[in-house]
Amino acid sequence: MVVGEYREVFQRKEIKYLLDARQFTEIKKYLDTMAQTDQYGISRINNIYFDTKDYMLIRRSMEKPLYKEKLRLRTYGSTKDDTNAFIEIKKKYAGIVYKRRISGRYDLFHDYLTGKEADIGSSQIAKEIESFIKIYGELVPAMSICYDRMAMAGIEDPNFRVTFDNNIQWNAHCRDLRQVKEGRQLLKPGQYLMELKVGDAMPIGLAAKLSELEIFPTSFSKYGAGYTEMMMGRAAAFAASAVQERNRFSRRMKGVTAYVG
Repeated sequence: MVVGEYREVFQRKEIKYLLDARQFTEIKKYLDTMAQTDQYGISRINNIYFDTKDYMLIRRSMEKPLYKEKLRLRTYGSTKDDTNAFIEIKKKYAGIVYKRRISGRYDLFHDYLTGKEADIGSSQIAKEIESFIKIYGELVPAMSICYDRMAMAGIEDPNFRVTFDNNIQWNAHCRDLRQVKEGRQLLKPGQYLMELKVGDAMPIGLAAKLSELEIFPTSFSKYGAGYTEMMMGRAAAFAASAVQERNRFSRRMKGVTAYVG
C-alpha cells in the first residue's frame, strides 16, 4: 500500500557497511552508474525510539535473536505540530527486515505514544501498533537518533536502494522532536554508514566492487550504538563518583587521625 509517495509496508534485506572517506568516494562513483539520488536529495531524518523504562527492547535486540522488533516515531526535516510523521514498527526475522508504518500529524502521534488521548485510526497497521504497546506495557521516549541521509534508487531496478548516513547523533534526553537538540556523534569524522536494501540478490558487479574496495558487511544499530555509549557514560560517571567519595572519605579519616593524635 502507498500513502502519497511513501510506502506503508516494506520487506527486504538490509546490509550495512561502515565506510571511510576514500571508500565513500569510490563506491559512490561506482553507484552513480547504476543508481540515482532520489527526489529528496540529502535529508535530515529524526527518530525517537520508544522502549520500556529498563530498555528491554534494545537490550533484547543487541542479543541478536532470530526475531527482534522496535517502535519509533520518525519525521523528516524540521518538526512542528502539523509535520507529517510516521509511527513505525521495524521487525527483523532471519535477516529479513519488515517495516510497517502509518503516517499522520506529528502532534497527534506523539500524544498517542506518550499515553495521551489521541486517535491514530483503525487501519490494520494501527491495530498492530496498539497491540505492540499492549504487549510491552508502558513505553517511554528512550532516545532520539538524528542524521543526514543521501538516498539512491536503482535506475533499471527501482527496488534496489542504497542510503548513506552521516552526522549521526544520539540524545538520551530528547523526548520530543519539536525540541530536538544537538546530540553526541556516533561516527568518526569522514565516516559514513551505507545500507544496501535489496529484495533478493545483490548485483554481481556491485559485490565485486565492494570486495575490491575492502568494504565488508558490519552489524550496526544506531539505537544500539547510542544505548551502548549511554551505558558506558553512566558507568564512567559512577566510577568517577566512587573515586571522589573514596577520596573525600580518605581526607576525613586523615583529619580524624590528626585530631586524635
